[in-house]
Amino acid sequence: MTSVDVDTRRFRQRLLDGLAASITEDGFRDTTVADIVRRARTSRRTFYEHFSSREECLIALLAEANRSMIRQISDAVDPRAPWAVQVRQAIEAWIACAESEPAITLSWIRDVPALGASARDLQRDAMEGFIAMTQRLTDTAEMRAAGICPPSRQLSIMLLGGLRELIATTVEDGGRAGDVTELAVRASIALLGPA
Repeated sequence: MTSVDVDTRRFRQRLLDGLAASITEDGFRDTTVADIVRRARTSRRTFYEHFSSREECLIALLAEANRSMIRQISDAVDPRAPWAVQVRQAIEAWIACAESEPAITLSWIRDVPALGASARDLQRDAMEGFIAMTQRLTDTAEMRAAGICPPSRQLSIMLLGGLRELIATTVEDGGRAGDVTELAVRASIALLGPA
């Protein structure tokens, strides 16, 4: 990687961090490009070298957050643990990620739908990443020994969509994502368990 590539990545990350800080303080709707570059300590010109709009910057921020969440969930699961413990580890890691950045979680809930078609690819890519993670995490010797196979694509979508909506409605109603941990674990075990 050249020094130009390193600088480009560094400036891009500063802009994403600036947007995240602005969302945390003011929410996305009240965030301007000027707010982002002020927090990133860079220029509008630099912003527009990386993103065509604040919406494009939000999509990049949320795509990165999804990749990070998938890594954190995957790292939290011990494939040698009993299968129900593995499910709990995944759910607890997911909820911990959601709670670690509540403003970003709320932005997913409130702001992404308003982006319309430009956010559709983000939503589909996020779902595909979570489907692949779910199938990978359930394709272990411990799961197979318990009679559990990786869920179908459709079942994965039901599981992930349901968990996401449960967290979204809980947070929108003023609760914490952690308020639904036990329910989410029980529902996930019921969906993924042996037939």
